[in-house]
Amino acid sequence: MTDTFTESRRETVPGIPRESTGTTALLRLDLLGPLRASRNGLPLPLGPLKQRLVLAVLLTRPNTPVSMEELTDAVWPDDPPRTARKNLQVYVSTLRRVLDPDDLGRLSHGPGGYVLHLGADECDSLRFEELARRGDAEVRAGAPSRAARLYRQALDLWRHDPFSDLAARADVLRAAVERQHTRRLAVYEAWAEAQLEAGEPAPVADTVDEMVSRHPLRERLRAAQLTALHRVGRRTEALAAYDDCRQQLSRELGLEPGGALQSAYRALLEDVAPLRPRGGPAGPRLLPPDLADFTGRTPELEAVAAQLSCEGGPPVLLTGPAGVGKTALAVHVAHRLAARYPDGVVATRLCAEDGSTRPWASVLAELARSLGCAERLPADREEAATVWRSWLSGRRILLVLDDAPDAAALGPLLPPSGPTAALVTSRSRLPCLESAYRTELPPLSAEEALDLLGGIVGRTRLAAEYAAAVRIVAATGLLPFALRAAGNRLAVLRHMPLGQYADRLEHPSEALDELASGGFGVRARLAGAWARLPVPARATLRALAALPDPAFSLRTAARALNLDGRNAQRALEGLIDVGVLAPPSCPEVTAHSAAGAETVHYELPWLTLLFAREQAAAPGGPRRAPSDAAPGPPAAGHPAR
Repeated sequence: MTDTFTESRRETVPGIPRESTGTTALLRLDLLGPLRASRNGLPLPLGPLKQRLVLAVLLTRPNTPVSMEELTDAVWPDDPPRTARKNLQVYVSTLRRVLDPDDLGRLSHGPGGYVLHLGADECDSLRFEELARRGDAEVRAGAPSRAARLYRQALDLWRHDPFSDLAARADVLRAAVERQHTRRLAVYEAWAEAQLEAGEPAPVADTVDEMVSRHPLRERLRAAQLTALHRVGRRTEALAAYDDCRQQLSRELGLEPGGALQSAYRALLEDVAPLRPRGGPAGPRLLPPDLADFTGRTPELEAVAAQLSCEGGPPVLLTGPAGVGKTALAVHVAHRLAARYPDGVVATRLCAEDGSTRPWASVLAELARSLGCAERLPADREEAATVWRSWLSGRRILLVLDDAPDAAALGPLLPPSGPTAALVTSRSRLPCLESAYRTELPPLSAEEALDLLGGIVGRTRLAAEYAAAVRIVAATGLLPFALRAAGNRLAVLRHMPLGQYADRLEHPSEALDELASGGFGVRARLAGAWARLPVPARATLRALAALPDPAFSLRTAARALNLDGRNAQRALEGLIDVGVLAPPSCPEVTAHSAAGAETVHYELPWLTLLFAREQAAAPGGPRRAPSDAAPGPPAAGHPAR
C-alpha cells in the first residue's frame, strides 16, 4: 500500500521538521512520555483508557498497518468480549474524528489493518529518528559538532519513559518501550562520541552517570564515560568507573573489558595530567541549578543558543513580564553551553530582592571576584569598565546578567567584542541597548502549561480532572512562576479536587491568595515588579484596572485614562516598554480608523490586572479586590498576552 498521504506531506519540507521552516504543524502526537496529542498547540481529548490504548498501539508502528488481532490483544489481553471488533471500530472512528476532522485519510483501513499516517514533524518518535539519521550523516561527513547538535535535539525530545501512563497494560507497548530505550541509548552513545570528537567532553561528563546507571555493562557507553571524565580532569572518577565496569563484567558475564574500553583505559593511564580540554569548562561555573523539569521554549532556546554560539556577537537580551521564566531559560541555556566557555560561566542579579538596583561597583566587584580577576578596579565608572573589558579581552567567558533594570546598569559590565558573551534578562525592552539580539519570551502554550502542571501534581491526577486542569492553567495566565506556585500548593493539598482549586483561582478576590506555597508567592513577585514601575505607568495601570475586561481597544483605554487617542497610545506604549503590556495584536494604524478604534487589540495579563485592582482599591498597600470587580480569567488557549 503506497503511503501517498505521508509522502505528499514530506515533499513540502523534505527531511526537516516543519517548525524549523516557520510554519506550524496542525497535529502533534507525542509518545516519548505520557501519550498526548494537540492541534495548533491546544490539547486534544483522547478519550477513555481502551481508546488511548488503540492509539498507542497504532503509534508503535506509524505509517504501517496494524491488524485488528493485534489491537484486540492489546486492549483485551486475556478475554476479549464478543463485541471486541465492534468496540474497536467505535474507538477508531472516534479517534479519526479527533485526529482528522477534515477527513484527509490520516487514519485509514486497508488489507493489512489500520494505518495512522504521520510525518516526522507530527510525531516525536518520528522526529527523533529523523534527527538521529541526520546526525549519522554529519558523522559520515566528518562534522562532529553538527552531528552532536542534531543528536542532542533528538535526545531532548524525551520527556519520560515512552507511554509511561499506558505501557504496563499491554505487552506490545512494553516491547515498544524496550525498543525505544535501546534506540535512545544508541543515539546517546553517538552524541557522546561526537561531543568528544568535537573537543567538548564536559556535557558528556555531566550527564553520562544517569545512562550508566541504567546500562552498567554497555562497554561503548563506559568507554565514552572514561574518556569524558579523563578529559575534564576527573581522573580518579575515571579510574573508579573502569574498575567498577571491569568487576561487573567479570562477575555477571565472565568477560574481560573489550577493545574500546581497554583503549580508553590505556589513554587514561598514559596521560596522568591531561591538558585542559578544548571546550572544557576549566574556569568557574557559578550558576543556579538548572530546573529538572524545564518545559517547552524550544524555539527561543534554539535561537538564543545559536546566537551565543557565534563568537563576537552582540549581547543577547531576553525580555518578558514578571514570572514568565526569563531567568529559568537563561540558566538552562548557560548550563547547556557551558562547555563552549572554558574560562568561566557566571550569573549575577542586577537588582536586589526588594527590586532596588544594585550599585554597579558592587556587581562588577562580584563578577571580578568570581572569575578570578586580580586587577584593581578604579572607583571611576568609565575607568573601571575599561579595566574590566581589558581583562575580559581574549577570554571565553559567559556572563549571565539577570534582571537588568535599564541599559545604564549594564553599561560598565558588558564585554568587548570578542569571545566573551553576555546573556541579559530584563522585564523592560531596554530600547537604549541598540546592538542587542532580542528575544521576547511569551507565556507558555496551553499544552506546555499542562505538561508542567502535570509534572508537579502527577499526570494521573491531571488526566482524571483534565477540564479542571485546563481552567487552572488559564487562571495562572500560563506563567511558569504562577504554575509552579499552583502546582506546589496542589502537591501539598493532595486531598483537594482540581475543580475546587480552579473555582478558587477563578474568583478575583481569592486568586492571588491561592497562588502561594512555601517560597513561591505570586503577589510578592508582582509587588516587586510594581515597585519598579515608573509613577506614570502605575497610574495608567490603576486606570485600566477599572475596566470590566482585560481586553480593550485604544478608544476604550482613552476613555479610561481621560486622554485623547494619541496620548492614550503613548501611555500604553509606556506599559509595553516596561514589559507589562504585550504589543497590540493588530497594526497600530488600524486603531486610528473609525472601525479600528473599537477593535480589541490590547490585553492586560490576568494576574497583573488583579494586582493593579488591589492597588487601585488600596494605594497604601495590597488588599483584595472586590469579588464582583472582574469576570473570570481568559479561557485556556486564549491567554492574556
